[in-house]
Amino acid sequence: MRIALLGGTGDIGEGLALRWAYHTDHEVIIGSRDPDKARAKADEYETELSSRGLDVKVNGFTNEMAADRATVVVLAVPPYHVADTIETVSDSLADGDILVTPATGIKRDDDGFHYHPPKAGSVTALVADAAPDGIPVVGAFHNLAAGRLADLDADLGIDTLLVADDPDAKETVRLLAEGIDGLRALDGGALANAAEIEAVTPLLINVAQHNEGLHDLGVRFQ
Repeated sequence: MRIALLGGTGDIGEGLALRWAYHTDHEVIIGSRDPDKARAKADEYETELSSRGLDVKVNGFTNEMAADRATVVVLAVPPYHVADTIETVSDSLADGDILVTPATGIKRDDDGFHYHPPKAGSVTALVADAAPDGIPVVGAFHNLAAGRLADLDADLGIDTLLVADDPDAKETVRLLAEGIDGLRALDGGALANAAEIEAVTPLLINVAQHNEGLHDLGVRFQ
C-alpha cells in the first residue's frame, strides 16, 4: 500500500515514515508544501535506512502530488494547518482513500501544556468536517513520542488509539499501525471520542518534563 505523509518532514512524519519503511513493505511517500524540502527529507530517510542494510526508495513530492499517489494520507501537520492542507489536496483524493490525523491542539503557559481543542471539539472532528464527501477519517497516532518513534533502535511497546466512524477505514489503519513492531492499535470508538484521546498528549508531555528518564513517554493499556 502507498502511504503519503503530508508534512512528512516534521517530527511525527519522520517517525512514521522511518518505521513503516523499516518494518513493512508499504511504499512511503513524503509530502511538503516545498517539494525540494520533501525530496531532501526523503533522501535523509533513505540514507538512514541504507545504513541499516535496507535498500528502500522513499519519494518526496508536493503535498498534492503525494496525496494523489497514495491510498492512505496521513496529515502529519500542525493542527492549525490541517484544514488548509485538506483544501489543498482535496482534488487529489479519490474514492477508497483514507485520511488519518494524529494532530492534537495544545497550548502552553507557565504551568505547563494544556489541551486546546478547536471549535469543532477536536482536531479529528475538524478534519472530518473539512474532508471531501466520501473520504473517511481516522484519528490515530496522537499520543506517540516523536523522538522515540524515529529512533529505530528504540523498542516501542506502546499503544495507539483509533477513532473512526467507518469500520473498514479503521481496520485498514489498525493493520498499518500494527505493522510497526512494538505498536499496538486499540479501538477507541467513534470520532466523537477523539477529544478524550487528543487530551492525553499534553498530559504525557507534562509528565515527561517533570520526571527523569521519561522524556519519550508512551502509553500502554493493561
